[in-house]
Amino acid sequence: MKIQHLLKTCLLAALPVLLASAQGGPDSNSQTPEGYIEQWKTVAVKKMKEHGIPASITLAQGLLESRNGNSVLATEGNNHFGIKCTPDWTGGKVYHDDDKKNDCFRKYRSADQSFEDHSKFLERPRYASLFELKSTDYKGWAHGLKKCGYATDPKYPDKLITLIERYKLDNLDKGVDVSYAKADKPADKPSGKSGKHGRNDDNIVTIGGMRNVELFDGRIKFVRAKKGETVKDIAAEIQQMPGLVANWNDMDKDSRLEEGQVVYIQPKRNKSKDQESITAEKGETLWGISQRTGVKLKRLAKYNNMGIADPVTAGQKVWLRKHK
Repeated sequence: MKIQHLLKTCLLAALPVLLASAQGGPDSNSQTPEGYIEQWKTVAVKKMKEHGIPASITLAQGLLESRNGNSVLATEGNNHFGIKCTPDWTGGKVYHDDDKKNDCFRKYRSADQSFEDHSKFLERPRYASLFELKSTDYKGWAHGLKKCGYATDPKYPDKLITLIERYKLDNLDKGVDVSYAKADKPADKPSGKSGKHGRNDDNIVTIGGMRNVELFDGRIKFVRAKKGETVKDIAAEIQQMPGLVANWNDMDKDSRLEEGQVVYIQPKRNKSKDQESITAEKGETLWGISQRTGVKLKRLAKYNNMGIADPVTAGQKVWLRKHK
């Protein structure tokens, strides 16, 4: 049986970002990784004591598979581990496109049941070798899950290990609690010129010494690419589907990024809030202007009666909203 994989890689450390809803838009009620851990760590520890599965592994899998409890399967079916229906399953069912259209997944009356079913699922004979490992050997468990066929993604062990070490979940395996300080809420409106991605300490959330999540124009969250990264790498860190991140940035999901390049981690806006138009700079493209202004590329093309790939000349006025 295959396990659902909604994402390609692991979650950005302590990410205080509102992940996209099932429709691709921002959801103010999205749960953060810290919130997910706080909610389910007691259950994970309980299952560890009952079944011998490291709490760190359970939580890391839950974070990854359910997008911190925000996935469609988690919200509609209380299914936090992407466990599909099997011939012997007599419980509820929820259907979701995965390996094929309308794949059948198990639906639970409560998420607690999902955690219990996950534990029982790992007690099947194919995973017997895992229980020969110590409950504190989270790396052995992570690699063992892949070896036993739990996941087809070759990077699955690394994703789990990264999550565990980022949130220090291995402390739970040793009987030590984990907790996280809440980040201050960014200012609603950054200082500096509108339409620019200027850095401002009041407009940045620093994430566990890792990557900064910034606000463009006080509204749209974005990160800056590191050297050698791709769209898929960014999607991996924010635990989102590469296709969505690519769509939000009008790129291909296999695109390579330049160091420092702005990558939006939620949809751009349909129009500029504060500017009616801007003047194109030398060498700019309509796509570049879209990234610079936070306005969707297709909208810019429509406002300016252009194709998305049409050339832009230096000094050209580019409308950022509908004009008469």
